[in-house]
Amino acid sequence: MTKTSTGETPFSMVYGAEALILVEIREPSTRYVQATEESNDEEMRVNLDLLKGRREVALIRMAAQKQVIERYYNRKARLRFFKIGDFVLKKVFQSTKAANSGKLSPTWERPCRVRDIAGK
Repeated sequence: MTKTSTGETPFSMVYGAEALILVEIREPSTRYVQATEESNDEEMRVNLDLLKGRREVALIRMAAQKQVIERYYNRKARLRFFKIGDFVLKKVFQSTKAANSGKLSPTWERPCRVRDIAGK
């Protein structure tokens, strides 16, 4: 299947050619019938020469798609900035949860005061 991020199939990214499906070999198609060993070798050489360019194009498409995803996320994300002295609730993690606490146990601990800001 063609990947949306690269616009190529993983097989074509590795080998530089599209895979020939077994059904096409058993039921001769024009793609299979017109292929000779010499033309196949020449086609493989050409495809291998163009493979580096196709990989670069796929890399550019992947970077563009990541930028689109990042823009979408940043548009929807609501950033919160805390100041020193603000009260915040501390999340209860699996490692700090009591042994017999079930799914109805609280997911937050007591309010804590912000002492220092480490970064974003």
